[in-house]
Amino acid sequence: MVTFSLCMIVKNEETVLARCLESALPLVEEIVIADTGSVDHTKEIAGGYTEKVYDFPWTDDFSAARNFSFSKATQQYCLWLDADDVIEPPDLEKFLELKASLSPSTDVVMARYHTAFDENGSPAFTYYRERIIRRQAGLFFQGAVHETIAPAGNVVYCQAAVTHRKHGPGDPDRNLRILEGILRKKGALSPREQFYYARELSAHSRDQEAADVFSEFLFQGKGWVENEMEACRGLAQCLSRLGRREDALKALLQGLRYGRPRAELCCDLGLWFLEDNDPSTAVFWYEQALACERNDTSGGFVIPDCYHYIPYLQLCVCWYRLGNLELAKKYHCRAKAIHPQSAAVLYNEKFFS
Repeated sequence: MVTFSLCMIVKNEETVLARCLESALPLVEEIVIADTGSVDHTKEIAGGYTEKVYDFPWTDDFSAARNFSFSKATQQYCLWLDADDVIEPPDLEKFLELKASLSPSTDVVMARYHTAFDENGSPAFTYYRERIIRRQAGLFFQGAVHETIAPAGNVVYCQAAVTHRKHGPGDPDRNLRILEGILRKKGALSPREQFYYARELSAHSRDQEAADVFSEFLFQGKGWVENEMEACRGLAQCLSRLGRREDALKALLQGLRYGRPRAELCCDLGLWFLEDNDPSTAVFWYEQALACERNDTSGGFVIPDCYHYIPYLQLCVCWYRLGNLELAKKYHCRAKAIHPQSAAVLYNEKFFS
């Protein structure tokens, strides 16, 4: 059986670190902690689990810190987690099964990452991340922020997931600050950095700046196709908030040039036409969303509800506006079967009753 080193970078994580380490402990032979400047009890907690606790001066570069933690590992594979991640018991069993059968020739294991949740605690936003890396594969993290290891060699996808259970607000300005620092220092950003810079600007309600960066990223055409698809959606959202609805539609339609649309894009198009008082066209796009095949291994961001619940909910609205109460109730029942306690479903339930 192969062996795992758990490699982490931490700073002031006393409230969550033990939870994370306990969840991963049965899976790993070694724990490596790189502390980037904690002033709380993080290092003491880490020391209760491993002697391999190292100080690493923070340089606004996540890749540098992660690569340092990997450099201190001695086992065959490096598993990385953030302190506010957990491996839930069902996923631990899946990881243990994977470990028992994993070929030593595997270079990268891709695992699901759940980062947002619905009212029932079910994953509402997920995507695959390079989670387990063969230590001697010669692969390294790249990017000061939103760091990644580009999957290479023998890549395996697994069904196990890591769950991100964030505790507290953290530093909402950190990533934006790092990216703007890179821009000041270098005068330009890489395509991947551009994409995430636009997303950070959008999250900070700097919509015109975000729209400009999204547009430049798309115009250059040097990004990864999944990021380009997502950029069209992000650009449209910014333009909508700026009151430029027709331009927002053009941005969404631009997303169609990258191949068959994902359900997320179809839902955005459905919403645009619904808000434009065209429920008939909205029906078309929501039905297209239902027909889309969900592909978690594409590497893009996946919103599971866009493949069933959201189209059902919106088709209920569309058919009601079109005067077909029977179909409206039908789609309400389908949405209710998925999220019976959601605020929208409860509202519709009361409305129809």
